[in-house]
Amino acid sequence: MQVLQVQLEVGADPAEVGRARRWARSRLAGSGIQADEPVAETLILLISELVTNAVVHTGCPAVLRMLLPGIPGGPADAQGTVRVEVADSSARPPRPRHAEGDDTNGRGLELVDGLADRWGWRHEGAGKSIWCEVDRCESGVAAATFDGATYDDADVDADADVAYEAV
Repeated sequence: MQVLQVQLEVGADPAEVGRARRWARSRLAGSGIQADEPVAETLILLISELVTNAVVHTGCPAVLRMLLPGIPGGPADAQGTVRVEVADSSARPPRPRHAEGDDTNGRGLELVDGLADRWGWRHEGAGKSIWCEVDRCESGVAAATFDGATYDDADVDADADVAYEAV
């Protein structure tokens, strides 16, 4: 399976989140994932959450990457896994929080955990990259994933890729 990787540099301004969503929609459509597919809106929401977290919590620019199954102009029914990564310059690990009642913040990683098939983070240069994957295949059909591995926190050393699988 071929994979197309695209990336966008995102400025430190929270208004950049909207630009990242528009860019991602156009790249998804270009890879055969149409806007009316449920997976497209799930991916846009995940991108919005991850980019917002990077920009708001670090105050620095970030890089949004998408790895898309298939090739540009390929069949619209290309199966596989879409991977979204947002890299920032902060080495601090992501810290999932639990929002209470009317709280307006603190739900981002809970949404990522609930919507993505897998997610995690890894050190990247002086910062980190938070990633998530969404399988784009028929129910009951295994998708081709990027590294095929998931890990528990206890099984990972500090330099490894930490992953979480949705249950």
